Order: sequence, then C-alpha cells, then structure tokens
Amino acid sequence: MVMRSLKYGMVFILLLLVQHSFAQGHLFSRIKTSSTSVYVGEPVEVKVSVFTSTWFTKGVNPGNIKVNGAFTVYFRSVNSTERINGKTYAGVEMIFNVFPYEVNTLEFPSLEINVESPDEGTSTGVARIIKTESRKISVKPVPPNIDRENWIVASNVSVTQNWNGNLKQVKVGDVLERSISREIQGTIAELIPPISWDTIPGVSNYPVRAEVRNNNSKTAISASRTDGVKYLFEKEGQVIIPEIIVNWWNPQAKRMQKRTLQETVINVLPNPDLGMLESIRDSMQIISATANETMEEESPFTFLGMNWKQLAVVVLALTFLIYILVKVILKLMKKIAIDKKNYRNSELFYFREFEKAIRKENASLSLNALYRWIDQLNLPEPTVKYIIDNYGTSEMKLKSNDDGIKYMFKRLNNKQWRLIRNNVIKTPGKSFDKRGLHLNP
Repeated sequence: MVMRSLKYGMVFILLLLVQHSFAQGHLFSRIKTSSTSVYVGEPVEVKVSVFTSTWFTKGVNPGNIKVNGAFTVYFRSVNSTERINGKTYAGVEMIFNVFPYEVNTLEFPSLEINVESPDEGTSTGVARIIKTESRKISVKPVPPNIDRENWIVASNVSVTQNWNGNLKQVKVGDVLERSISREIQGTIAELIPPISWDTIPGVSNYPVRAEVRNNNSKTAISASRTDGVKYLFEKEGQVIIPEIIVNWWNPQAKRMQKRTLQETVINVLPNPDLGMLESIRDSMQIISATANETMEEESPFTFLGMNWKQLAVVVLALTFLIYILVKVILKLMKKIAIDKKNYRNSELFYFREFEKAIRKENASLSLNALYRWIDQLNLPEPTVKYIIDNYGTSEMKLKSNDDGIKYMFKRLNNKQWRLIRNNVIKTPGKSFDKRGLHLNP
C-alpha cells in the first residue's frame, strides 16, 4: 500500500514538472561574447538574446548590469526572428560593451531578465523572469615594453592641436596656451589617459583642466579628451617644444599604431620689463594647482551604473510611480472612511452592538441596543412583540405571549437572534447591501 502511494506521488510530481516545462518551453535565452581573452582596456561585445515562440507584450528589461573590474556600456537592442526546428521565434538581442580596467578574470554575470509573453495558444501576456548564463573573460596585462600609463585600445585615433597666441611674437614673460584633442573610436572617456607634458628648459608648464566626453551613437562607441597646458617662457632664445606621439593598440589589426604631432620651434624674444615675471609665475602656479585639484576630485558621475541622463529618467519614473501610488492610497483611504461611516450607520452594525450587549448580560444595555437595531429595520411597528410575532419561530411566539420581554432576554441566545435577523433580511420588499446597510425599496 505504501509503495503504491509512493508510486502515485512520484507520477503526480512528474506530471507537474512536465507541465511546468511546457509552460516555459516557448521562451529561452542565449548569450554570446566577441572574445574570451582581451587586453586591459579592450572592449568585449556581449550579446544577450531572449526568444519566444509567440510574441513579447512588453519591452524586454535587462535591469542594471554591473561587472566588477570593468565599465559596462549598454549599446543598443535589435529585434529579430529566428527559425529553430521548424518553429519561428521572435527575439530581442541586447548588446553590451564591457571595458575591463583590471588585469583579472572578469565574469559577465547571469542576468534575470523580466519579460512578458503569452503562452502558446493564448493571447494574454504572462510576466516571467528568464535567467541567462554567465560568461568569464580573461583580461591580459599590457604587452611588455609598452608604457602602461599611456596605453589606449582603439580602432582609430585622430589627434589635433591648437595654440592660443602668436607663436612668432613670443617674448620673455609671455604665456601661450596649447590644447591637444584626441577623438578615439572604440573606447570610453574613462579609459583615455592624460597627455604627458615634457619638461622644457627655460619654460614652465602649467596643465589646465581636461575636457572629456563620451560620444555613443546607434552604430558606434567613441570618446574624446582635450588636454591643455599653459607655457610660461622665462628665458630668451630658441625653444623646442618636443613632438608628441600618441600610440594605441588596434585589436582588429592586432598591432600598435600611432599619430605624431611634430615638434614646434619658438624663438623667444627679450623683454626689457621683467618685473612682472615673478608675479605671472605665482599666478600660474595658483591656477594650475586649482585645475589639478578639480581634475582629481571630479570624475564622470555614475550611480548604480547609470549616468546623469539615465538617473534622471529613473528618478522621473519613480516620482511618477510614487505620485500614482499616493493618489491610489488617498483614494483607498477615502473609500475606507466612507465605508466605515456607512457601516456605523448600518443595520448590521447595530445588530452586532446588540449581540455585544447580550454577551455582557446587562438587561438594560441589551434592551437599548435591541431597540436601536429595530429602528434600522424600518418595520411597520418598531416593537419587540412585532418582530417576534412576524419573524420568530412558533415556539418563540408562544413564549413571547406568555413571558414577554423577560423571556427573550433569559431564553433567546445570539444564535436565535441571528435567525430572526435572517428572516427579516429575507423578507420580500426589504433590501440590505453586503455591509448590512438598509436600502429603502
């Protein structure tokens, strides 16, 4: 007998598992990475796809993605269809770019993606969570003999410079400002190193605050950085501003590439008024120190992996949801207050007060409560005798005639009073709502 029960139990569990499998069978996920081994700073394209054999009734939401030791950028999503084993599936492919900044083994985490899709043969969307697999990515260090501080990974780099001032009319004590801009394809601003300014005899240099920007589009990821420096010329004669070489690793070409800004030769003319040189030097040091402190303190704002724009959208959405929630709560509280007020004026409320009085075995209190309840019934005669004669049992009527009200409080219990009340409520021509509130017919 026990074995038979166990057998039936196993069959029942198996049927439940099969049913669950069919219910989830029209949905599945897939994850692909462009590479499993990259250099630090080299992006990995991660494609996360979700498929359904019916359709999606809401947009697919991957949630916030965080990869330890890397910057993660959501690139775009692509709708697609795919035929698998003779069945057509609708799919949404979400593309992420992962930029590792630490030499380690990264793990793109398993995602729990919220989807809404109807089961096969139905049309109503059902909310579900599809869990994806995780992926490990090995991050290699910068190759030997390459400066780690100036390491850039990019598909292409353009470099331009601009001088603020006349290079042919420079005299001792003059200040020229130079800016170098780099437009870099295939990276983000957080991974672009600053320009290293060379020490030049007879010239003091004072770096200014850099400007960085991410320029993501629907088809590409790029970034730019503009570094600036102010040169204070302190001695006359020929000054050579050295060339600047920008090197980067091209992952498509698998080699280092470079752009070169040629050296600049400046002939510094004498200046008979050198009294201001020391004052200019002090001012430049203060300005440069302030700029350096600002650059160290400021970094691209992120909160839970979101930039300012994304955070603003989330805050606005949450504000709207809170507003709706408050409106609903206030409306619900108002309804509860109205219902409570209606109940306290209802026949049911006064009957329950009467029942409480009976339990306290106080004849005077019970009699008052009884008449308050009878008043709510809108009887032709609001008397105890009338309610017993018309809605009580034969035995109650007989005893009532013999003993009167004394009998009712000594002999009738709550159960019998509920019987009388039910007879009143069921009387044709009388109407009570579900809260026991009497409604005039």
